[in-house]
Amino acid sequence: MSTRLRARSGTYRGALITLIGAVLAAGTPSAAAADPQSYGHGHDRQPVIGQPNMDHGCARIEQSLPTLSDWPKVDSKMDRNFWDEWRISQIVNGMSLAEKVGQMTQPEISAITPAEVTQYNIGSVLNGGGSWPAANKHATTTDWLTLADAYWTASKATRTRIPVIWGIDAVHGNNNVFGTTLFPHNIGLGAARDSCLIRDIGEATARQIRATGQDWAFAPTLAVVQDDRWGRTYEGFSENPTITRAYGYEAIRGLQDNNSFRLDRNGVIATAKHFIGDGGTTGGKDQGVNAYSEADMINLHGQGYYGALAAGAQSVMVSFNSWTNPDLGINEGKVTGSQKVVTGILKQKMGFDGLVVSDWNAIGQVPGCTNASCPQAINAGIDMVMVPNDWKAFITNTIAQVEGGQIPMARIDDAVKRILRVKLRAGVLDSRKPSQRQYAGDANALLDKQLARKAVRESQVLLKNNNKVLPLKPKSKVLVVGKSADSMQNQTGGWTLSWQGTGNTNADFPNGTTVLAGLKQALGDANVTYSATADGVDPSQYDAVIAVIGETPYAEGVGDLGKRSLEAAKLYPADLAVLDKVHGKGAPVVTVFMSGRPLWTNKELNRSDAFVASWLPGTEGEGVADMLVRGRNWQDFSGKLSYSWPKTACQTPLNPRDPGYDPLFPFGYGLSSRQTGNVGTLDETAPVSCSGGGGGGTATEDLEIYNRTDVAPYKAFIGSPENWGGTEIGPDGQAAHANINTVPVDVNVQGDGLKTTWTGSGPGQIYMQNPAQGDDLRSYLNANAALEFDVIVNSPPAARTVISTHCVYPCQGETVATKLFQNLPVGQKSTVKIPIVCFADKGLDLENVNTPFLVYTEGAFTASFANVRWVPKGGADPDAQKCGDLVDQ
Repeated sequence: MSTRLRARSGTYRGALITLIGAVLAAGTPSAAAADPQSYGHGHDRQPVIGQPNMDHGCARIEQSLPTLSDWPKVDSKMDRNFWDEWRISQIVNGMSLAEKVGQMTQPEISAITPAEVTQYNIGSVLNGGGSWPAANKHATTTDWLTLADAYWTASKATRTRIPVIWGIDAVHGNNNVFGTTLFPHNIGLGAARDSCLIRDIGEATARQIRATGQDWAFAPTLAVVQDDRWGRTYEGFSENPTITRAYGYEAIRGLQDNNSFRLDRNGVIATAKHFIGDGGTTGGKDQGVNAYSEADMINLHGQGYYGALAAGAQSVMVSFNSWTNPDLGINEGKVTGSQKVVTGILKQKMGFDGLVVSDWNAIGQVPGCTNASCPQAINAGIDMVMVPNDWKAFITNTIAQVEGGQIPMARIDDAVKRILRVKLRAGVLDSRKPSQRQYAGDANALLDKQLARKAVRESQVLLKNNNKVLPLKPKSKVLVVGKSADSMQNQTGGWTLSWQGTGNTNADFPNGTTVLAGLKQALGDANVTYSATADGVDPSQYDAVIAVIGETPYAEGVGDLGKRSLEAAKLYPADLAVLDKVHGKGAPVVTVFMSGRPLWTNKELNRSDAFVASWLPGTEGEGVADMLVRGRNWQDFSGKLSYSWPKTACQTPLNPRDPGYDPLFPFGYGLSSRQTGNVGTLDETAPVSCSGGGGGGTATEDLEIYNRTDVAPYKAFIGSPENWGGTEIGPDGQAAHANINTVPVDVNVQGDGLKTTWTGSGPGQIYMQNPAQGDDLRSYLNANAALEFDVIVNSPPAARTVISTHCVYPCQGETVATKLFQNLPVGQKSTVKIPIVCFADKGLDLENVNTPFLVYTEGAFTASFANVRWVPKGGADPDAQKCGDLVDQ
């Protein structure tokens, strides 16, 4: 007898009548829903939003959007189907509690085997950034499909035979997969002002995903970014919601390729993320606090979701951020645990009937929860929980919480119905295994070079063009300089093969082309000379110099600027040094600036005759070259800024809505080659810092030292007799000596910590240091600051252990922390606070601090360190350490 769940014939008719009655009782969309935006019969009623106005078959980017008085009901392109709803109800009614909770659980592929998918009735798996089959960065389409088939087959071996779905972060193409064409990041696509292009890229990305066997794209990001210090700025299409609204609609259309009831066989499940307010956190802090009013949430941060849901988006990912503003009576906290946000707004007011998924271990950030337990999030409305590693404990805990009455069974049933509704609409419930589907294993489906090249051309924004130096003549002789001219890593940015986009070489992109290679194609090899550092070359011997410079890769958290300024020359001083070597040396300088956000580039602009904001163009560097050289592929610049460009180094947030809006280049600015821009000579004056803290006085802002990665000017090192001079811990979080080693680890969020292991074979230390100089940090002593860090003690120290700060060794202040670490709970996160005065009392010269954090021991000890900072007033906190306790006992 088949194990497939079947409807009992005796219940068929009654269930169907009940279902049809319930659906009819709910009513049908009003006529007003057919309009792009309507308020029905009166403005006191809930607004309704449906399909946008269209131009050439794609969503129109409106000049402005009407102000909404309330969260709108969104009329989805994807309708309910009576038969689907009956079928879903029958399946859920026949499932056990364990089977239901399994459907709600989403582990990471590195933490679950196919056999465990069967054992635990798992509903979904994911691979995070930098996670591949068998941990092989160069995994082939066959490797991906083999694993996809294994998970699918395992899920079909369960009693319910409900297929698993595999989710993947495909944010600019299928960016985890070796050899794939990658498109410009969203910030560049926003500059293109082409919603049809967004649809086409979505369709191409869906083909790429189907080629490797996944079902579900964690895209698009619909953040309306307000502070460019945020490390995910480039994931947002624009600071202006008009672009995000139209693009949200077309991105979903492209990825899902759906009709009224089903996704087309060419589509994948799309995800509108991150709901809501991720682009509006104070200070641009990743996973921080959004303090905007509800009216701003509705009219600014919500707009992309209205477009996405109208197009039929089938999943929504909830954001890490909090929504809190006590002055306005807003205290939702982490939105992952907010019933108002997830159920009240998204599901009820907006009418979303797809599945809601949490982000990576986001439940662990909800007060009272852990990564393995969070009834609050499920009760708030989370349907599928992304629990990468602790999924077994999560299943056990959730079952117990349902049985104990903390989570109502009705909430579980609703979650599973939503998951099954999406699987049914996506065709997964009745589909063949991944390797037998459309585009599976098709190497050509991974490639869409012409579309990507078109996207690159449309995304380039010309900011300056003195003497109309661009375009260059087709036989020009050029000198190419700068670190990014021949760097696929810098060109593609974060979320590329690895999570942060680091650790890549040109060999990792066999089908891509650098800007340098594109210029050689356009001009001929003999006419192009390359010197990354501009050493040993005479610019006067060339018709032009092309400098390709800018940011290096980063992704969430690591890319946050925090209290640092937007000054590019301070973040990347080597770039300015290159421009100094070629500027004014007899040839015009054309600067191609690659970045994931606008930066203060007055110094670079002054040293450039032409300046192009290139953003992060992806794998097709020829698209950049096409814009620079009047060859057969040349087209004129048409890109317009989707983010305002700062006039001063501390000018963020910078938004046209704000009083006193005064950018260097406003939103919508962009030249054609027929224009010069008349930029003139710009002021190069920049403050030392955008926040107080150095020298005398009293510090008011945290001094960040390590926050998921090094915070300039500090760098993390390990030291031991093998190299007391220090071995720098790489961007991958790894370094190793015989006595001590580090690897990345999750402490608060994904990959934010350094798990440090002293092997017990001798002394060793981990420390954060400014290699260039000491800094005057007296203001932190004046502010009664504390050295604070988060730590998980994995194995307590076996020998004397110290925490110290240095004022250029041997000048230092040292505290004994052996008992401190031994008394912390093993395996649990703690926050340690040591008043700065404790170090000052031990000899620290606060006028010349170069090492603000160091841990040293000579015995075995393992601990994971994260979020290292000096915090004003922290020394007065009740849980701060007492200096008298930090001595040998």
